[in-house]
Formats: sequence, C-alpha cells, structure tokens
Amino acid sequence: MDKKIAQVAAAMMQKNLGDKRRIEHSLKVYAYAQYLGHSETINAQLQETLEVTALLHDIGIHVSEKKYGKCTSLDQEKEGPPVARDILENLGFKTDLVERVCYIISKHHTFSAVDLLDFQLLVEADFLVNSSEDNMSDYQIIHFAKNIFRTESGLNCLRLLYPHIAF
Repeated sequence: MDKKIAQVAAAMMQKNLGDKRRIEHSLKVYAYAQYLGHSETINAQLQETLEVTALLHDIGIHVSEKKYGKCTSLDQEKEGPPVARDILENLGFKTDLVERVCYIISKHHTFSAVDLLDFQLLVEADFLVNSSEDNMSDYQIIHFAKNIFRTESGLNCLRLLYPHIAF
C-alpha cells in the first residue's frame, strides 16, 4: 500500500470511526480489488482508481443513515460521492481520478452502468466480500457469476471460494 492509498484508508477509517464492520468490509474489498487489478494486469492509473474506489465505495453509508434514518443502495450512491470528493481533494488527488472515483461510487450498485475495467473489478471485489458477509445462497452466487462477473480473475476467485459450485 503506497502512502497516498494509506492516507485514503486512514480517512475512510476516520469517517467510519468505531464501525468495525464497515471498516473491515472496505479493507476486504480493497484487498480483493488490489488482487484482481494486478491479476488482470491493468495499467497503474486504473489500478490506483480501483484501489481508491474500493476503500471509499461505501463512504456514504453513515451520511445516509443520519440523513434518512436508513441506507439503501440508492442513498449510498447519492451520498457517497460528496464525502469521497472531500477526502480526495483534501489529500491532493488529481481531478480526473476524483471524478472517476465519484462516478463509480455514484453507480456502484447500478451494474448496467459499468463502463470500464476499474468499475467492473470494483463490482466483482465487492461481491466477493458480500457473498461471504451476507451468507449468500449458491443460487445467488451462480446468478451473480453468470450475469455480472466478466473477468477470469474474478471467476477464478469464485471458484476458489466456492469449489462446490460449478461456474
């Protein structure tokens, strides 16, 4: 983890102060995203965007809960980008990275919006973590694998996590 990414991780943890579950979720998504990006041999710019997005993808949850008393996926997509923008601008990230990260966060539950490999890998990393944390059924995992996963690296992770399921 380079220094800038470590600063993003620290900011994410600060925004989720005391919320162990959300901090650990973001760190697990980050680990999978990092692995998937390197496995797919994406360029350094996409890798940085992927890693930053993985750390901040759920950053709008607390704002949503405070504002609406709940947090739906649409609430996260709406409230996350302003928080992420503030963090990234304060850390001195370039405008194009900030815009891309905010775009992905604003659509990270809208799978039809996936446009580039950094976004695809974020979705796959998030699902890999959610499949375990949410105790998803084999049917749910198969459905997601067939309809959402696009990379061989992501599918290989599913095969290793769930060897009893035929993908």
